[in-house]
Amino acid sequence: MKKLIVGFMLLTLAIHAQEDTNDYSNNVATLDSTIETLYNVISGDAGVERDWELFKHLFHKDAKLIPSGKSPEGKHVARYMTPDDYIQSSGKWLLENGFHEVELNRETHTFGNITQVFSTYESYRKKDDKEPFMRGINSIQLMNDGERWWIINIFWMQESKANPIPEDYLPKN
Repeated sequence: MKKLIVGFMLLTLAIHAQEDTNDYSNNVATLDSTIETLYNVISGDAGVERDWELFKHLFHKDAKLIPSGKSPEGKHVARYMTPDDYIQSSGKWLLENGFHEVELNRETHTFGNITQVFSTYESYRKKDDKEPFMRGINSIQLMNDGERWWIINIFWMQESKANPIPEDYLPKN
């Protein structure tokens, strides 16, 4: 009887472990699915929790997220973050304010197993907003290891009056 109870307990634990394990393989199977997942996983209206486990799954263990801009002194700077740093610094803001990042255009260059994507985006607070509150370009470096795509780095910059997005990186009509 003891063996039966122990066996049942082990089976129950195994079933719960399987339920807790998410299969994100389709999210990183192609270059398109990886970038689409990136945009979708950070997007949501105010009050909508993000799937941070899926977000972290997109990134190589040594990946960096690198926003760039101007310091208060007017110098161009870059800030280097891990995916966990990004979640800590932006997660609460995304939840409280709402944020939808939409890809407008993509320029892709691949050599072997590495790919560089210039992805032009617009940002909205709500999905049905008519005008974006921000635009910019994500420079996304990816690697395919033969099994899946990994985001190695995302380096981005917001558009400004002094630095508008060049026509080459906007949708072609």
